[in-house]
Amino acid sequence: MDADEIRQLKPMLTRFLKWFDGCFSCEETRAHLPVYVEGQLSDLPRKSVEPMAVQVGVAPRTLQEFLSLLKWDEDRMRERLQRLVARDHGGPHAIGVIDETSWPKKGEKTPGVQRQWCGASGKIDNCVVTVHLSLACEPFHCLLDGELYLPQSWAEEGERRRQAGIPGSLEYRAKWQIALELYDRARGNGLAFSWLTFDEGYGSKGPFLRALAERGQQFIAEVPRTFAGWIDPPGVTSRPFQRATGRPRRTPRLRSGSRPARKVEALLRHSPALRDQAWQAWRVREGTKGPMVWEAKQVRLYPSDARGLPAGTPWHLVVARNVLRPAELKFFVSNAKPETPLGALLLAAFSRWHVERCFEDGKGEIGMDHYEGRLYRGLKRHLAVSAVSYLFLARVRAHLTGQYPQLTDVQVHRVLAALVPAWWLGKRVSEKLIEQTARVIQTIQANNAKAQASHAKATRRKLRSLGVNVSTLPRCSWAGT
Repeated sequence: MDADEIRQLKPMLTRFLKWFDGCFSCEETRAHLPVYVEGQLSDLPRKSVEPMAVQVGVAPRTLQEFLSLLKWDEDRMRERLQRLVARDHGGPHAIGVIDETSWPKKGEKTPGVQRQWCGASGKIDNCVVTVHLSLACEPFHCLLDGELYLPQSWAEEGERRRQAGIPGSLEYRAKWQIALELYDRARGNGLAFSWLTFDEGYGSKGPFLRALAERGQQFIAEVPRTFAGWIDPPGVTSRPFQRATGRPRRTPRLRSGSRPARKVEALLRHSPALRDQAWQAWRVREGTKGPMVWEAKQVRLYPSDARGLPAGTPWHLVVARNVLRPAELKFFVSNAKPETPLGALLLAAFSRWHVERCFEDGKGEIGMDHYEGRLYRGLKRHLAVSAVSYLFLARVRAHLTGQYPQLTDVQVHRVLAALVPAWWLGKRVSEKLIEQTARVIQTIQANNAKAQASHAKATRRKLRSLGVNVSTLPRCSWAGT
């Protein structure tokens, strides 16, 4: 970024936040939004209410009330964010990515907190879990929506719910049910996804996969090794017959004594269709450490329907193996059209890194996991404003990507963090600070480029030692979709 582009950031942020004016009926309440967003874009080590309020010179209670008590419409904020993304950042290959994140919390007052699996600490821990939907449209990505996972224990404790301000309409829902609600909301706000992808925590849920298929949504889901189905299932017959309506019934039925569904891991080992199929190496994408190369096999798989019988339409089963770490196996299923190329399936399947990047930057740069309140409304609003703050970073990066391909959300945040203190004080940012910040970012980009080139060289050397010539491998692409 050069000095001229850095000077434009304040007016860009002002114009961007005006998009959300309609979420507030009162000018006094609306004025708190830029304070909170700039606090999240600042260099404060802790982006909770009190440090932000102290830094800007307002009473902490003011921002606490902004999150939890003052009247404004966080649902409309989410809707306007999604409509803005649909307008400016969608595309024919837009991918929706579903995932969850968590952060450890002490005590038992934060909504939804309990001892449960915490990905942030990698163990069972006292934490809060939220389910999210993000959009990835290379090279752009952002968070679209997030909702609290309310454990069963919270759903059954009326007094605890009352103290946390959890509405009676919010009941216990499995994470996949929350994910489906997020998807339906986004579609209702004009977002369209050519693909939806998610990890095996969601891919293992048959009702979730069937619900997406019923909605006509194309997906590719990572599934556990225990996911079961049939390859050209023996003992299955359609046995069509004529109804009074004159339409034939085509639902497959299992014959007596036919084999049950088999786990995909067993199919890889024992089914000739997979076992005897040669691995095909693919250059999936360019990572920060060089080319990502995976070998893959593909067959058609009949998953179970709601009755436990083979579904009438087979899906793709893709098995992928990391060339550099052959013990790393991934299984994916997809309801994409039969003619969908394997390269496109792999490209969509390995797009989950976008939401992981969103979580890492959202926590590390924005303070998405810094909420310290005890009310559900405050947490919901914090997630909504965090998505707004992150979207601004993503839009700035997208605006400048053509000139600076190496620019990252972290670097954009670093620039903004240098400017925010002057904004808060109402002072004009000095030319010296602007030029100094530009030089710092240019140095970081140059160093990152050197580091990535070194990592890429090492990765290519490892691949060559395994007999893999990266330059001759087919590249994953959307061609044919």
